[in-house]
Amino acid sequence: MTHDAASPGPRGPPPSNDTGAWGSAVLFLAIALLIGVDLVEDWQGGSAARHLGVEAVVLLLAAVGVVHLVARYRAERRNAQGLRWRVAEASAAAEAWRRGTEELLAGLGRAISTQFAAWKLSEAEREVGLLLLKGLSLREIAAVRATSERTVRQQCLAVYKKAGVAGRAELSAFFLEDLLLPHGPEDVAVKDAGRP
Repeated sequence: MTHDAASPGPRGPPPSNDTGAWGSAVLFLAIALLIGVDLVEDWQGGSAARHLGVEAVVLLLAAVGVVHLVARYRAERRNAQGLRWRVAEASAAAEAWRRGTEELLAGLGRAISTQFAAWKLSEAEREVGLLLLKGLSLREIAAVRATSERTVRQQCLAVYKKAGVAGRAELSAFFLEDLLLPHGPEDVAVKDAGRP
């Protein structure tokens, strides 16, 4: 897969701090060149060896600074490109997972609706049952449904009774138990022990 320079992604536009990094390198290079010119003029003018030695050390440090900045810039650029590739891969994987689970979630929603119909839940009980499965508290369900917490509590009890479960945990387990695949023989034994 190729990306052009204008597209976002692994080969998208370069980071915005490119100018600053190159500007620093150019500055160090200019300093090194000016020191080099000064060193040559001082040598031709017969300056003392000590003075020439100090300027040579400054020139060397400026040159090392240029090399270090360029090397650091290239390493950071490679790291940034690697990060962009990993982000693109993770985004693609997340999108693929989302597309793959949409059908499963729709199927689960249909299965829950079918089971609620089999239990002969009223429309209000169905709504409360879905909100229970989503993990909302009784207070939150009451707020969502614009009713009292006491009414919600009574509707929850009706849902549990019609479903033949003792509470929220068993209601959730009714729908989730078969979705969670066993990992080993001990998980199968635990699952089978809970069935009549």
